[in-house]
Amino acid sequence: MPDERGVTHYDLMPIPPIETHTQFFEAGSVVIGVEYRLLDDAIAAASNLTRADGAETGTSEKIDDRGVSIHVYAVENDEQWEQLRFDCFEEDPHYHYVSWKEQTNQMIHMDCTAVGDPVDWALNCIRTRLPQMLRHTGAHEAADQFDPLALQAILPRVAEAAYRARFDYDEEAIRQKALGRAVS
Repeated sequence: MPDERGVTHYDLMPIPPIETHTQFFEAGSVVIGVEYRLLDDAIAAASNLTRADGAETGTSEKIDDRGVSIHVYAVENDEQWEQLRFDCFEEDPHYHYVSWKEQTNQMIHMDCTAVGDPVDWALNCIRTRLPQMLRHTGAHEAADQFDPLALQAILPRVAEAAYRARFDYDEEAIRQKALGRAVS
């Protein structure tokens, strides 16, 4: 349930991206991944999400949404961890601040009346607010080493991948992969 600021706090990590359906772009201390995601009850159940304490989790409301996800990974100490995720979904667009240290994530719902197109808004946040957002997640080293020129160099390709993903995806292949079955 969202708090008074519209933030939903989870003590579990978000469902990971399907790497074979994600296009990655490196920019120094950050890596950005773009994928088209499907999320429904079956996919959520197949993800085997667990709370940080190991307890199983569930949801009482039906899940059925889809859209472009933009994943932002911090590269620190030769490791790569997703710190931000922009789920530019059709029904409930939102973004996540992910804390691997705390094993939590915060989901903030977007007001499309205010932000407009969620993909445009997410790309603008990445372009103009990325170091601040990384610091908010605790990825201080990646924020300190952030290279705006490296980001500027990849952003046109990230934007192209995001808009292409919005209109050119194979729903059945994504569903099968998300449910853990091989696709021929």
